[in-house]
Amino acid sequence: MDYSVKGNDIIVSEPDLDLDETLDCGQAFRWKKIPSDYQCTYTGRFLNTPLTVSQTGNGSFIFHDTTENDFVQKWIDYFDFNTDYSELKRLFSEDDTLRKACSFAGGIRLLRQDSWECLISFIISQNNNIPRIKGIIDRLCEHYDSAFPDAAMLYPETPDSLAFLRSGFRAKYLCDAAQKVFGGQCDLNAVAEMPIDDARAALKNIKGVGPKVAECVLLFGMHRTDAFPVDVWIKRVLEKYYPDGFPDFAKAEGGIAQQYLFHYIRNLPDD
Repeated sequence: MDYSVKGNDIIVSEPDLDLDETLDCGQAFRWKKIPSDYQCTYTGRFLNTPLTVSQTGNGSFIFHDTTENDFVQKWIDYFDFNTDYSELKRLFSEDDTLRKACSFAGGIRLLRQDSWECLISFIISQNNNIPRIKGIIDRLCEHYDSAFPDAAMLYPETPDSLAFLRSGFRAKYLCDAAQKVFGGQCDLNAVAEMPIDDARAALKNIKGVGPKVAECVLLFGMHRTDAFPVDVWIKRVLEKYYPDGFPDFAKAEGGIAQQYLFHYIRNLPDD
């Protein structure tokens, strides 16, 4: 990744990024595609810092109206620009199915999200679709003056006081998560450093956090790339292409491999 400063914008050159594939694939829910004269433009937030970013169509990206300090301190890490995705795709391509998946959607990157926001987002995601997930999160943030509430802010809430979210059974799980994180029973920073099986168990002590949500939090919120969320699509991939097990050589980065496979099987289910 190379970048330059042009006025109030940061111009980024990165061959292994596609905004549609990365920001609208179900790993984060605060990004919205907006009309523009570019190939595509998204607006969103990370740690309540707003960003508008455009893909130009010639291999470059414009990070609009942001400082170089914010770009270096926040956005390089968030977009995982320090990871060599070309090398990862080369590694994955030792497997025929992964080679096809990487070729199909080679611009996917893993977003390094905040663990708390990720936990709440994926609790909301249970048995839900992306538009409705985004709607609930939008209402949550609007209630807190457009900021994603931290555990201290959410701690006093009850399922009844969260009725405005229209999140159904998930409200009681949001309350339990806030109580356990704010109360210190679940230290997300500590969980991020645990052996992965211990981390899974710690997250599942929060009501409503089952195996899939735990894996998503580990992968998207803690960058544990050996986490491997399995939903109906990935289960289909495993049954169809890996009946004898996922390849050992890819397991350490299996969460990233899973992103390519998820996009591939959803779009080419009959391949």
